Amino acid sequence: MQTICHGISFLKKALDGSTKVLLVCDSSFFCLNIRNEIEKMGVPYVIFDQFTSNPLYEDVCKGVDLFQITKCDALLAIGGGSCMDVAKCIKLYCKMERNKLYLHQEYRDTGVKLIAIPTTAGTGSESTRYAVIYYDGKKQSVTHDSIIPDVAILEPKVLKTLPLYQKKCTMLDALCQGIESWWSVNSTDESKELSKKAVETIMHWWHEYIFGNTDISAERIMYAANMAGQAICITQTTAPHAFSYKLTSLYKIPHGHAVAICLPIIWNFMINNMNKCIDVRGSNYLNAVFNDIASTMGCDNSMQAINKFRRIMKEMEMPYPISDNLSSDIDILSSSVNPIRLKNNPVKLDDMSIRILYEQIVK
Repeated sequence: MQTICHGISFLKKALDGSTKVLLVCDSSFFCLNIRNEIEKMGVPYVIFDQFTSNPLYEDVCKGVDLFQITKCDALLAIGGGSCMDVAKCIKLYCKMERNKLYLHQEYRDTGVKLIAIPTTAGTGSESTRYAVIYYDGKKQSVTHDSIIPDVAILEPKVLKTLPLYQKKCTMLDALCQGIESWWSVNSTDESKELSKKAVETIMHWWHEYIFGNTDISAERIMYAANMAGQAICITQTTAPHAFSYKLTSLYKIPHGHAVAICLPIIWNFMINNMNKCIDVRGSNYLNAVFNDIASTMGCDNSMQAINKFRRIMKEMEMPYPISDNLSSDIDILSSSVNPIRLKNNPVKLDDMSIRILYEQIVK
């Protein structure tokens, strides 16, 4: 069972029993106002920051080697989603055989303590069992219950120094995760309650968080992002996430921005194709879910909610990608969608539907 703490003051207690910590961090760590608190934690630590924003398998191997050579017995991840991914994989791989590919070995709980302090409010990775790394240029999704961090510490002060565009992208990612989890075919009563709280909180605080940068809004958005992450940990993502990944690599659009571009277009498609519902609970159930999401967003129906989502995107000046070679790009994008993630989507999307949707997403 994960422990979620609010405030950096909980770090010292979280590290009880640890003798040396591998601090996995990205470049943002050296600019954070919590750095002094880390210095005071009373436990020796070794910094590992030699990884890219889209972490490579080889990067993780370096982290595993450093963890072992320096005889660390705990991991502390401070950063965004990539940082969390690296720390999770180090935990999973640190007791495997070194002469075999870690990706091909059986995943087991290593028992190594992992503490996560997110520096963005978006992915909720501090509370999920997922990590993404790249091997031979291909994305590898790593999933295991043991890589959910033992302790997640939410410290909203770290959000004060985030660049505005990054705040927008990460907040949108959290909102999309909350919505997608809610309509996922894997949703449960628990996940839907988490989704509702996440969406409700973001809708209430997003404007003050983006344009006012107040302490209370940062606290609430970080809390909402964590709840959305918990919800996604139960349900997994759906079509908007599946559509987003190639947009990110092809047009160099940050992940949260790419997902948010896809979500209203795919939602609109699903409303108009309820006869293709694949959720075993039926189309009436799905329509009720769409209405519940809309109501939580302060709207009377799904179409109003979709239009409201688009207005939020417009107010934050989040543009759609523009292609110089549309036909070729649509071919590339359409063939990139992961069919596994589409199985979680409540409405069936065939090859033709995917192509039509991308033609609306890319201008």
